[in-house]
Amino acid sequence: MKYTLSQRLSHFFHLVSDIQPIVWIGLWLCATPVFAFIYWLLPDGQFRVPEGDGTGYGSWLYYSIVTISTLGFGDYTPASPGAQAITAIEVVCGLIFLGLFLNAVGAMKSEIDVESEIEKQKALHHASELEKLEKSIPMIIHSLNHFLAYCYAVTTPVSKRDTVDPKYNSDFKFNDLTDLFEPTGLPIDRTTLPAVERLMHSTAQTSLMLDSLQQRLDLTLWPKLLENCFAFVANYQMFSNTDVMFRNPDRIVLTDSTQDEATVQNQISKKISEWTTGDTRNPDPDLKAVEDLYNFIKENGRLAEEIEIILSELAMNPN
Repeated sequence: MKYTLSQRLSHFFHLVSDIQPIVWIGLWLCATPVFAFIYWLLPDGQFRVPEGDGTGYGSWLYYSIVTISTLGFGDYTPASPGAQAITAIEVVCGLIFLGLFLNAVGAMKSEIDVESEIEKQKALHHASELEKLEKSIPMIIHSLNHFLAYCYAVTTPVSKRDTVDPKYNSDFKFNDLTDLFEPTGLPIDRTTLPAVERLMHSTAQTSLMLDSLQQRLDLTLWPKLLENCFAFVANYQMFSNTDVMFRNPDRIVLTDSTQDEATVQNQISKKISEWTTGDTRNPDPDLKAVEDLYNFIKENGRLAEEIEIILSELAMNPN
């Protein structure tokens, strides 16, 4: 690709502007003693020197400083074409180095201003998103608490349920799901529907709320919150696509049974209670859905607790 002269110059000045100011001022300072050494090496008579002044290296260093800074006091003046040429070169170098130094300073200031503006916009964006998130926090935590309460009901046998202060225990065992088809008995649940059905309904609501949160807010500002919300919704979507038993708890049919539907739930519960091994990889096909439910509650229960902690911390300490 061929570049025009203006494009080449623009590219050159862009590269030059990226050089730190200290480089140009360093070259300016280094050039001064170099030119002084050149003046000192020139034969006598190349300069008109004030009467009584010396011609040692110190005198030429003084002249070089005056020349490269373009002050030009006039006490030392070049008297030959060679001396005039060297002096002119030093003046041009001084102007170039000084100009590039000022250009680099300007570029640095512009970069600092841009970065400052970016940080300002980030801060405004963060504050705006946080304000929207804070408005949603109470409702989301309320939904998460309901979800965890239903997790507690499903994973706790009726005889052990505390309906006054239900606290989800993430260390529940597989056979703790024995009474998943019994009503929850929780104060938040005024129905007599199976606990697992109420859990699925609560999960759907919570998943919808978290998915909406991801759509409305820039959760990349809180990576862990985004990760957990995404995982919760994804887990629910995968589980709801594969689950049959718990979407239609009244239509459960055992693989090897001709019993009426009214007793099937009891048969499932009995199989769960009789399962004594700690391994949830059940060979019994009738318990495959329960195994999936067990793993689903384990994972999404953990995610719900983590999301609740993150939101509570943001509510108490927004900064």
